[in-house]
Amino acid sequence: MNCIIIDDDEFSRNAINQCIERTETLELTASCTNVTEALKVLKGDKVDLIFLDMEMPEMSGMDFIRNFNVTQQIIIVSSYKDYAAEAYDFNVTDYIVKPVNYARFLKAVNKVKDVEDNLQVDPKHTTDLFIKKRNKLVRVQVSDIVWVEALADYVNIYTDNARFTILSTMKAIEHKLPTKEFARIHRSYIVRLDKIKEIEDNTVIIGDKRLAISRTYQDNLNKRLNFL
Repeated sequence: MNCIIIDDDEFSRNAINQCIERTETLELTASCTNVTEALKVLKGDKVDLIFLDMEMPEMSGMDFIRNFNVTQQIIIVSSYKDYAAEAYDFNVTDYIVKPVNYARFLKAVNKVKDVEDNLQVDPKHTTDLFIKKRNKLVRVQVSDIVWVEALADYVNIYTDNARFTILSTMKAIEHKLPTKEFARIHRSYIVRLDKIKEIEDNTVIIGDKRLAISRTYQDNLNKRLNFL
């Protein structure tokens, strides 16, 4: 996996870099001192994973994940625990408190790998996904997926007649699903647009299930639907 570091502290960048050098599955693409530098890298290079500090001048790590549609998985590396709850709301994959030790670093990286392995796109048939169920990968047609629900570190993927529970983030799921067919309506829900039966107040009704729409995603959902 290609990764970048975003941290204004040189000592911290070096510590993370040393951990990356010890990990065969990681390749450092860039070590950035601020978000502006990182955005230039993300625009031009293939990056799979971001190691992100929280407190930086000009733009904080929290501002970065709030304001930019980042598709890469993110591991927060911060001196402060205070941001953890909000960071997880934005679907970061893991949160490491400094100082970094290699065992904890490797645990976070393995979690990133599990998220990638648990949901794979079929390169020959992009209308299909492979979802990990126990020790095997099950082929599921994207058109059969009705809605997706976040559940702490796990995600439930529902079809009309099955439920798959996998270790993942909503951001990773959202990145794999076709944007024309699916919409995020809440930090905890993604729905298939053509499965929406009714919208009542701030609620989407799909079959016999009622799912909340949050203000953050209301405008985007309204633009995606055809109103008379």
